[in-house]
Amino acid sequence: MSEIQSEKPIRFFDRPHVEIETLPYGDGIPLGIEQVNNPKVGIGGAYAGWGLTVDNQSLPQRLEEHLGEEVANSEVGSLDELGFFSRHHLPDLSPQEHLELEIEVGARLLQKAAAANGWQLSEVEGVLVGMSSPVCEDYLERICQKAGISPNALKVSVHKACDGSVGSLHLALNPFLQLPAKINIAEELLGKKVLVGGIEGLSRFLFASRDINALQLFGNGAGIIGIIPGETMKFLTGATREAYDEEGVLQVKMTYPHSRASLLEVSQAGQSHLRVAGLMHEPEGDAPIAMAGMMGMVKLFVRNGVQVVVEVYRAYQQLMEKLGEPGKQLAVAIAHHANYKINKLKEKQVQSAGVAVNFPWLLHDFGNVSAASNMIAFLRYLPNLNPGDHVLIDGFGAGTYYDSLTVALP
Repeated sequence: MSEIQSEKPIRFFDRPHVEIETLPYGDGIPLGIEQVNNPKVGIGGAYAGWGLTVDNQSLPQRLEEHLGEEVANSEVGSLDELGFFSRHHLPDLSPQEHLELEIEVGARLLQKAAAANGWQLSEVEGVLVGMSSPVCEDYLERICQKAGISPNALKVSVHKACDGSVGSLHLALNPFLQLPAKINIAEELLGKKVLVGGIEGLSRFLFASRDINALQLFGNGAGIIGIIPGETMKFLTGATREAYDEEGVLQVKMTYPHSRASLLEVSQAGQSHLRVAGLMHEPEGDAPIAMAGMMGMVKLFVRNGVQVVVEVYRAYQQLMEKLGEPGKQLAVAIAHHANYKINKLKEKQVQSAGVAVNFPWLLHDFGNVSAASNMIAFLRYLPNLNPGDHVLIDGFGAGTYYDSLTVALP
């Protein structure tokens, strides 16, 4: 597995810099948070996992307990080959316990991310968070209030499935994005202290699911980075694309307001709070998620995803030529960790198209954590980055939504 993960595949809770505490819900829910900071580039943040660590060896028993029936060996995927060694799941909690737990997790993560940057919470003027399935409609407002962030700070909830955190970062950095909103988010946040990331309580969302693939792949996770747009992270090039999943390859229940009349909607969700909501192909009945299979996922994400990355990279090359740096290379590509095979196929195809960049695999101990994965991956790679580095950040998710952008570090 050295090709997938250079470091020894240990549990997240066993990492040396993870702070662990037990939150008083159910029989006690372990929460681990790791702070990361790179003073050379002036960026820091924090990422978290919460719940029981379920590794690949114990997963079949966990599935049988959840489903109440025997699970055939053929139904359990080769998860090591998909790059996932463990993930975080929750026990059966009441709706109120889920609500209180996730608000506590979100608030603590915002506090830790701000602290990793050396910021006071009163200094934060923007918070943008991607969430596939928020536990309540005003989740972002609640965690900001509990964390101690000013009620006047601009808050943006982005519901674009696994693309949510990169979609959030794109909104914070790219002033050329066209959205039906009264303000230009990037212009509003330029030069301000901003927290950006993804928070995903997927174990809670999937508890009612009987989709064997989803129950194996997904888990809880969250990651938040702190940036000052235009200073510690500068926008270079970017593209976004919406391609509705007509075939329903990855169907997801929307737990957020959406008229179902258009793909991407922007609405005022509260004081200083905007909601950017993407239309999903929803499963029938009450099922939270329905996956058609791995090959369908590959076709869904790789085809359009490669096109978007190539578009962004070619625009990047043109920009570097214009700026007199035609030989400038990207330091790394931080991609959504859908699974290792998808990411490696995408890497191979973009390289064949002339995109000189690698997609390192960095999340073996979380499973697919949807919108949180890009930010966790960025934080894990952050210590390797240097002043002047350029980075490609690539998000894609159910719906189907794509955001890809190149950024410059100071």
